[in-house]
Amino acid sequence: MNRDLIIDRLNGAVSGRWGSGMAREQRSERGDHDLNPGMPKPTTLKPAAVLVPIVQRPAGLTVILTQRTDHLNDHAGQISFPGGRTEPEDPTPEATALRETEEEIGLPRDRIETVGKLDIYVTRTGYEVTPIVGLVSPPFPIKPDPFEVADVFEVPLSFVVDPVNHLRDSRTHKGVLRQFYVLPYEERYIWGATAGMLVNLSDVLRRT
Repeated sequence: MNRDLIIDRLNGAVSGRWGSGMAREQRSERGDHDLNPGMPKPTTLKPAAVLVPIVQRPAGLTVILTQRTDHLNDHAGQISFPGGRTEPEDPTPEATALRETEEEIGLPRDRIETVGKLDIYVTRTGYEVTPIVGLVSPPFPIKPDPFEVADVFEVPLSFVVDPVNHLRDSRTHKGVLRQFYVLPYEERYIWGATAGMLVNLSDVLRRT
């Protein structure tokens, strides 16, 4: 896997070069409801965007992820991409993703080349998230916001792409059983929307 292949696969996702039945327009949205057929989709959606940062390391490509602090009201302690809710001053999802990434982990936007989007991801909490894929060129500073971010780490892209690592788990919340994707990496438990977007990334990059 290299930079040119990633860009080609993402462009293929946009143009529909996946073949019959796989055009981008027919698979432009994913969400928590995909693994939970009875789960109603939220009627009101708040726009948000995240950056899917792929680092071009000499030893191999990696994906940057963050672990949220335990005191936050939303998704405390969970593993996520840098990103957040769209603000009125953000002209595009790319602008939201780059702004939030710089605010959360101090990664400057001039070290990021945005190269495409994954499918919109709808969460059960009412967010419509646009994942922006960006290629990150080392070296770069990392300065996490201590209020929001407990840790910043990298996962090999080869691990993410391998479908063997795409597991399913379930939990009961308020009496309702909910299923979700999980990518267990070392001591990390990557699950929920973040895992779902990583599965989407894998789907795109493994297409021929």
